[in-house]
Amino acid sequence: MLTLAVWIVLLWSGWTLIFAGAENILIDTLNRGPVSWTDRIYFVGYTVFTLGIGDFAPRTGIWQLITILATGSGLLFVTLGVTYTLSVLDAVTQKRAFAINVSGFGTQSEEIVRTAWNSEEFEGLDLPLNTFVTLLSTLTENHNAYPVLHYFHSAQGKQSPAVEIAALDEALTLIRFGVPEPHRPNEIVIRNARNSIENYLETLHEAFVEPADDSPPAPDLGTLREAGIPTVLDEEFEASLEDLDKRRRILLGFVKSDVRQWPTQGID
Repeated sequence: MLTLAVWIVLLWSGWTLIFAGAENILIDTLNRGPVSWTDRIYFVGYTVFTLGIGDFAPRTGIWQLITILATGSGLLFVTLGVTYTLSVLDAVTQKRAFAINVSGFGTQSEEIVRTAWNSEEFEGLDLPLNTFVTLLSTLTENHNAYPVLHYFHSAQGKQSPAVEIAALDEALTLIRFGVPEPHRPNEIVIRNARNSIENYLETLHEAFVEPADDSPPAPDLGTLREAGIPTVLDEEFEASLEDLDKRRRILLGFVKSDVRQWPTQGID
């Protein structure tokens, strides 16, 4: 909002200086005396904001054309500026809504996996994952359209997409690489969700996020075993994590860029 206000003030000031560039540019239609600086500011204001009050009028000739340009620039710029600001605020709301939706399943990867397990299989995971994919696709497009979104910081950890995306991706990693194939949910849904996160990370990685120097802590298969969830051997899971090292370091860089802790360390 401050940026928008500065843009409008600069536009207003610029046109005021143009209309102050010569004497006798404006005519006081009410015959109240000489035109002052205040009058010029007033004329430019209602011209740029297309109010059309008419207390003052430009003299015939080039200044009439310049007045039309001032009106057109105000109409175009102010309208686009307000529309852009509202679109950005809507996109920020969508980011927070996504984070809140994911946090409802858990704030840590192991917690999300255990929540989805019903003691025999992963039940009811397809619908929320498809919902997350849709929301993530929207967030990716929003970041491409409004890069300024990256600089919005949520005061609460549960409203931080960085933390919740990291927790969700680690949960998907646990399911995809930590659980034997016969016990996994729909492979297409898992792959689609992982690809959505990857697309989102690629969008941020190109301009804002650098991979962390160190890898984040590995998810704990022991927590899954305590809940009765079948798991692969630790060695096999560790080998899979090595192949995912760059992806996980980008996730950690994303979390650090939002000044947060990795989800397995708790959320501030």
